[in-house]
Amino acid sequence: MDREDARTPPLRPGSYTPADYAAVVVRGAREAGTSPLLVMTVLYNEAYKPHHPLLERLWQWWKPGASFGVANMHRATFERVRRTHGLPGRWQDLRDDPALAIRTAALHLKDLDRSLPRRHVRRYTRDELLALGYNTGERNMRAFARGIPPGPMARSYLRRFRANRERAAESLADGGKPRDTVTG
Repeated sequence: MDREDARTPPLRPGSYTPADYAAVVVRGAREAGTSPLLVMTVLYNEAYKPHHPLLERLWQWWKPGASFGVANMHRATFERVRRTHGLPGRWQDLRDDPALAIRTAALHLKDLDRSLPRRHVRRYTRDELLALGYNTGERNMRAFARGIPPGPMARSYLRRFRANRERAAESLADGGKPRDTVTG
């Protein structure tokens, strides 16, 4: 994916929306072999903080283990996906390259899907379990699939995931055609 397709989120708070990356999400999800709706809903869940490279650099200075990019990915997760799929680049590139962040998130969700048992408790959909895995890790996701109840933070993430599902679907309704709303 070209970086031109996924411009830098705006610096002003409140000016970023994952819908600005619908075309990149559709392309990245298709390349990874996962659901664009799942990827977009995760992006909405992860949109709770500003995703501008300058702000993320400052945040890293204060908190070196922070997550980066529009998909809020931690270094260990990025490195695992990078090695597994032969991705170019470094974890720090997620700050500056939304397309790489989205592609990496889609590949990670696909990897989680491969590790999720076919049968799981019925209280969660497969996508909900994958979102919980994205947030809490693969081991926790498999525990939730067996019926272990999630803790308060994971339950909060799941509530936001369910609430964001409709917005994500609306963002993808036009087939991911490019939007003109992103300004740097």
